[in-house]
Amino acid sequence: MSNYLLSIQDYSFLSLDLIHLDNFKELLLRFALNVTVVTIIVRVLYYPVARRKDYLFSFMLISVLIFLLCFLLESVKLQIGFAFGLFAIFGIIRYRTLSIPIKEMTYLFILIGISVINALANKKISWAELVFTNVVLLFLVYGLERLWLLKHESTKAIIFEKIDLVKPEKREELKKELEARTGLKINRIDIGKIDYLRDTARIMVHYYEEGNQINMADERDNAYAAGGDDDD
Repeated sequence: MSNYLLSIQDYSFLSLDLIHLDNFKELLLRFALNVTVVTIIVRVLYYPVARRKDYLFSFMLISVLIFLLCFLLESVKLQIGFAFGLFAIFGIIRYRTLSIPIKEMTYLFILIGISVINALANKKISWAELVFTNVVLLFLVYGLERLWLLKHESTKAIIFEKIDLVKPEKREELKKELEARTGLKINRIDIGKIDYLRDTARIMVHYYEEGNQINMADERDNAYAAGGDDDD
């Protein structure tokens, strides 16, 4: 097989060489390293916590695209500033809905950075240094996501009708009432807009999710619901 590839690498089709054997081998090795690291970060570390399939889809494809783009354009003197400029492009993207949460933006930056490093590492950088860089990033993400940040404080918005309990001196009584109704172990409470005409108050309850499982979509909806104004 190797002899066959060597025999055809001198041929071209439509002004493109059929194969550059050494470059192709390097592409396969780097691509395998990059996909392995990205898959561990996205599927093993990120997804079990966030449970967001839309970001799982986007992270994987963006990472692969950035890697291939950087690797294939390296031969045309791709500058590292342009490579990181790709992050700026994605960073200002708005899908005409909600903006990307800061944690997802951080993951996106990590994945783009890893892909750029794996694609543009030149001959001055050894495989040992390249693998070490990827492993260090893996351990940092793992440590921050699974070891250090053991608890995630989630938030729910509640429309509460007993406005007599929103007084500062009745804060503990309010907390017990909310815990009895929601079944949650509440960490802290924020009082939002109080409507004396309807005898209701918007309250944000903060609590720690068990097992570090969170639903970011619900949290954003709650945050927007708590911050919005009532329709007149």
